[in-house]
Amino acid sequence: MLVRAEDARMVTYQSFSFAALTSPARRHIRVFQLHQFLDRFAMGLTVAVVALALTDRGMDLFQISLLFGVYSLTTMVMELPFGGLADRVGRKPVFLAAVVASVFSLVLFLSTIDFAVLAVSFAFIGLGRALRSGTLDAWFVETFKAVAPGVDVQPALAKAQWAGAMGLAMGAVLGGLLPDLFGSTAERLGASVYDVSYVASLAVMLGVFLYTWGAIEEMPRPLHPEALMQGFGAVPNVITDASLLALKHPTLSLLLAALVFFLMATNPVEVLWPTHAKPMLEERTANTIIGALTATYFFSIAFGAWLSPRVSRLFKLQHAITLGAAFACLAVLQIVLALQVGIFGFVLIFVGYSIVLGVSETPASGILHSCVDDHQRSTMLSLRSLIQQLGTALGLIVAGAVAEVVSTPIAWSFGAVFLFLGAVLLSVLAKRIIQA
Repeated sequence: MLVRAEDARMVTYQSFSFAALTSPARRHIRVFQLHQFLDRFAMGLTVAVVALALTDRGMDLFQISLLFGVYSLTTMVMELPFGGLADRVGRKPVFLAAVVASVFSLVLFLSTIDFAVLAVSFAFIGLGRALRSGTLDAWFVETFKAVAPGVDVQPALAKAQWAGAMGLAMGAVLGGLLPDLFGSTAERLGASVYDVSYVASLAVMLGVFLYTWGAIEEMPRPLHPEALMQGFGAVPNVITDASLLALKHPTLSLLLAALVFFLMATNPVEVLWPTHAKPMLEERTANTIIGALTATYFFSIAFGAWLSPRVSRLFKLQHAITLGAAFACLAVLQIVLALQVGIFGFVLIFVGYSIVLGVSETPASGILHSCVDDHQRSTMLSLRSLIQQLGTALGLIVAGAVAEVVSTPIAWSFGAVFLFLGAVLLSVLAKRIIQA
């Protein structure tokens, strides 16, 4: 059951103070922060070099975009079924399955240079993403509400997002450094210089599995085959109900449409920027600098996440207005970024762009969480991710084709139009909420 927008606005929350929280609430935040850090650290080890690793395997920009499109489409297809399954059989076991899928994707990637096998690897990355989506995030929100009733959850979410961004940043530093340090050794063994980062990611991902198993506490739910069959059997109803609820709820409909445009514009920048920036750098240190820039990207997102509640207060906690302003700012910065031809100007604008990306995350989550009850929270989070992956896939296919045929800067500038469209939708949403 959804809460009407006007009802959600009437909810009164206590101001967030970490020191004033109970001991169980503080421990809950710390456990989830460390979990997010480790999980994102494992991902960060490869995210800094994935586009370069694919180029080293002979892929062009369009093929790289297609592989990321495979990832997005797989995620999109599997999102809602596994979101609904997590609601029924538990968040923890579904997340553990996600880690297994991630491990398998890394093993496949390390084993091949063939486009078809790489596509399977990216499909398993998408499966892992689908299994992750709406699982432990929902567990965190629900448990936090139980141990800290009446306390605003957005700052707690921002703390978790900050930890995840820091994990990505530190993983990116190491992931970019490893090829320059041990790449020659890898080549002597007949591997790619970038495989070193993938092996390190594989090791950390196994650690994430063990930490999740031991540290995440959840009331056990039935995991016997009958329960699993019941979970999958309920998927059609879950998909239908969630879709109808979103379509009938103007707040969610406008938010999800804006997020589609957001991913269509920004994801091609996230995927293609290393291939665009590397020619600006000296070859012998390029990988290390790319890793440092990737870390700067995630550190900046973390800083933006830290700023997010403060920016929201500037807009009097009207999250739709905050998000619309962030989209408009991103559109301008993306065009300016596309015009840069030197590394110093590129880095300066890229940092500002990344900070605004971080600011934009929690207002969207705040709107979504205010509109759903606990029993559908995982499903609605998965629906959000599904919609976003649709935008990602469309944006990557279009941007990859434009980048390969014309240029990457033209592809990014074209994408900025979608951010402006998203800002327009959010202005409509903000007016609707104010008038409600």
